[in-house]
Amino acid sequence: MNDVAGNSFSDGPDFDQALRDRETSIPTVLLAHQPVQIDDAVRHGVDLQLSGHTHGGQLVPGQLLARLQQPAVSGLSKVDETWLYVTRGAGFWGPPVRVGAPPDVSLIELHPEP
Repeated sequence: MNDVAGNSFSDGPDFDQALRDRETSIPTVLLAHQPVQIDDAVRHGVDLQLSGHTHGGQLVPGQLLARLQQPAVSGLSKVDETWLYVTRGAGFWGPPVRVGAPPDVSLIELHPEP
């Protein structure tokens, strides 16, 4: 999914196009850079959104500031019927420092329901 920052260049997210040919009988996983895209994912019936962008807040009190803009900063949460997983990532933005937000390389395993 294109990032919301693409809106500045007339190239923002287009959920209808990205999801138009999906098979609705199987779970839908959406890769969306920013967690803030979860509301659109919920409206489009996405089962799981995988995101990053926040770096887990990177520096204290960055976690608090990131929560003002994003619905989740790291980890697994649920919005209505859609799961959201946000990785802290292994990189950084700005200064090459992380305090209170250790790097994270996530491994996501998906298994069918029994």
